[in-house]
Amino acid sequence: MFNLAGKIAVVTGAGRGIGRAISIALAQCGATVVPADVVTPAGAAEVPSAAPGRVLDTVQMNVTDAAGVEAAMAGILEAHGRIDILVNNAGITRDQLLMRMKREDWDRVIEVNLTGAFICTQAVLRPMMKQRTGRIIGISSVVGQMGNAGQSNYAASKAALIGFSKSLAREVASRNITVNVVAPGLIDTDMTRALPPEVQTEWQSKVPLGRFGTPEDVATAVCFLASNEASYITGQILAVNGGMYT
Repeated sequence: MFNLAGKIAVVTGAGRGIGRAISIALAQCGATVVPADVVTPAGAAEVPSAAPGRVLDTVQMNVTDAAGVEAAMAGILEAHGRIDILVNNAGITRDQLLMRMKREDWDRVIEVNLTGAFICTQAVLRPMMKQRTGRIIGISSVVGQMGNAGQSNYAASKAALIGFSKSLAREVASRNITVNVVAPGLIDTDMTRALPPEVQTEWQSKVPLGRFGTPEDVATAVCFLASNEASYITGQILAVNGGMYT
């Protein structure tokens, strides 16, 4: 287990699935975690009492609302004095073949998945630069690396998040801030479980390890990149895809 004792972490899209698992894993490594989501379901980010860190009450945050994000981050800074880790996990899908895709579905996916990461990152950069340390971790996708029919909007947003992170890594490295990306493959979440069984079987056959990943697999990768053990890693993509794309 990585030691994140004393660190303050903010995780967007933390209400369920991968974001929830990341929140719990960071707390189990000792961090104090502020989960953020556009909705705040009761118990969304509960953590075992044995965990050395803690998960606080979920903060309601719409990542596309710049003023709201600024206010939420300011509140976190006022309460805790610093933000050490930002995980840009919030994301949505609006799948459709491009020739049938509505402009609003293109715009909304880009707005949440890419612009939302820009807004949240910009809100924490100044305090991170002032404290001369920080970890910014984006959650991309294997789809952003290899593409997928019917997901041109989602693939574009996740590929752009990689380019955004690589560029930012070069901007802030001198302040000891690292910026990296985790790119999950097929992960066992509510979304994948909703697929018809035959589709699940077809997709699983494309994974050399022969199974879907778990949210915890992704969360472990995030904890590593947030830790001191990854202090010399920046501008990189850590693929968690069972060998689906190399």
